[in-house]
Formats: sequence, C-alpha cells, structure tokens
Amino acid sequence: MQTPAIVVIGASAGGVEALSQVVAALAPDIPAAICIVLHVPAHGTSVLPAILKRAGRLPAVHVSDGDVIEPAHIYIAPPDSHLLIRPGSMFLRRGPREHGTRPAIDPLFRTAATTYGPRVIGVILSGTLDDGTSGLIAIKRHGGYALVQDPAEALHRGMPNSALAAVDVDRVLSAAAIGEALNELARTIVQTAGPLAGRETGMGAEVDIATASETEREGILAGISCPHCSGTLWEVEEEGHIHFQCRVGHQYGTASLLAAQSDALDAALWTAVRSLEEAAATARRLAERMGRLASGKATERHLQRAAQAEKHAAVIRRVLQSADAAAATE
Repeated sequence: MQTPAIVVIGASAGGVEALSQVVAALAPDIPAAICIVLHVPAHGTSVLPAILKRAGRLPAVHVSDGDVIEPAHIYIAPPDSHLLIRPGSMFLRRGPREHGTRPAIDPLFRTAATTYGPRVIGVILSGTLDDGTSGLIAIKRHGGYALVQDPAEALHRGMPNSALAAVDVDRVLSAAAIGEALNELARTIVQTAGPLAGRETGMGAEVDIATASETEREGILAGISCPHCSGTLWEVEEEGHIHFQCRVGHQYGTASLLAAQSDALDAALWTAVRSLEEAAATARRLAERMGRLASGKATERHLQRAAQAEKHAAVIRRVLQSADAAAATE
C-alpha cells in the first residue's frame, strides 16, 4: 500500500466547531490519515469521534495504543494521553504535560515530522495560548506543510496568532477552506513524494522525541522553575520561537508559561489565605481558653495574633478578587 499523507491537526478552545468544518470538507477517499489533538480535561469524557463522524464522511475513532495508520480515517487522541506517531502506527503515552495539558499538540506534531517528514501537513485551529507552534516549526523543518486557521475567523485567536508569529506558514485559510486544501495537498504528496524517509525509531527513542524537543535541552538555564514540578527550566530558541522545558519533560511556550505561573500563584495565595485564617481561628480559640483561666496577658496576645492574621488574609483576598475582576473584563 502506498504511504499516505499524514495530516496532524491541533485545536483547543473553539476547536470543535472548526474541526467539524474541516472534516465536513474532506473527501471520503482522501489519501491521508487525519490525526487530531483537541485539548480536553484529563478525566473528562470526549465525544469528539461521534461529532466528527456526523460532520463528515470519514470514520473517526479514539486511538488505541498500537493502532495501524490507514488513509481516509480520523484518529483522535483520548483524554490524558499524548498521541504519538511512528512508521505505520500510533501509540499513546502519559508523558509529562506540555503547555499544561495532556494530550498536547506538540508531541503529535514532533513525532509526525520526525517520522514522515515531507509527507506531513500540520494544521493549527482555534485555541488559546501557544501549543502547536513548536511542533509546527518541526514540521516545516522536516519539509512538511503548515496551514493555520484565519485568526479573524477563529473563536479564539491565541494558537493561530502564535503560529503565524513564529512559523513560515504555507496558507492561512478558513476552517472549511482548510478541508478543501487538505484534499488537494494529500493527493499531491502521495503522487510526488518518494518512499518514506522518516527515522525508524525504537520505542525508547520515540518516547524521547515525544518528551523533549529536537534541541535536547541545548538551551540556557532560565533561572526560573517549572510550575508543575518545580524543576529547573531551560530556555530554548527555535528559529526565533522561545519555549521552556524542564528535565522531566514539561514544556511551555511563553504564553503557556505565564498562564501556568499565574495558576501556581493563584493556588499559593489561596493556600496563604487558608493558613492565615486557620491561624486566626486557632489563636482565637486559645484566647478563649486563656480567658477562662483568667490569663489576661495571654488572652490579649492571642487576640492580637488572630487580628493580625485576619488582616493579612483580608489583604490577600482583596488582591485575588481584584485579579478576578480584571480577568473578567479582558
């Protein structure tokens, strides 16, 4: 069987609608396998295969580990697993989160680019932050194509804008036009591309590809810690695009790093509020007991501690509430 083209698509917020439009335009005999990552909660239930089967004319399934790649099929990453590509098949790994999510887009794009080279077409659709940009750079580096949904059409412009800022994209199209373009490009690739020249990797090497960029941490120490595991982050520049990665494999673009740091700060501040309010409650309880023992100085000391802790907790609450109000107006 002739090696098909490999279409890899990444989407996040607003992506279901965009994916439905892309799939609706795909020909039933397209000589390409369509591999999709949509950001979904790790413990959620994904009904995307059913949605895409209704939207188009191709069979759509969640990938099982070791599934064989076939043309004219849609393969979707299940929740809480990265979808990775090797010659002729796919596998799933619960590797480190990238951009705060699993499945993430970049591992799919990187492994597809490394394995299938110029046979790969990478597509970025609606979504926030910057997952997919580093992977799209890898696709272009290995001779593949890059398509991006027009940010003016996307429900969320973050991912399309990030890709356009960093990658020499081949086409910027509406979601429906991307589907039509895939029909054309897939046939061109199958007719003109030579034998599969991708790297025949072993399982260990494939996991390495999935969890680290091709720079293999050849960056500089960033002097900041990973929001997920607190390990040291390296700053890596790829063709002008900066991303960060830690020793175990967590990776972030600049936008996703800032978002993760904001989440970590929010959690730390709420922890501080809880600790202060618990300290105040303890101090007031002790003051009550000291009062029953007629220990005036001890009672006053505990009441002062309680008041100070409550004051500090109130300050942090106001900071958190003002941040919530500012986010709501953005």
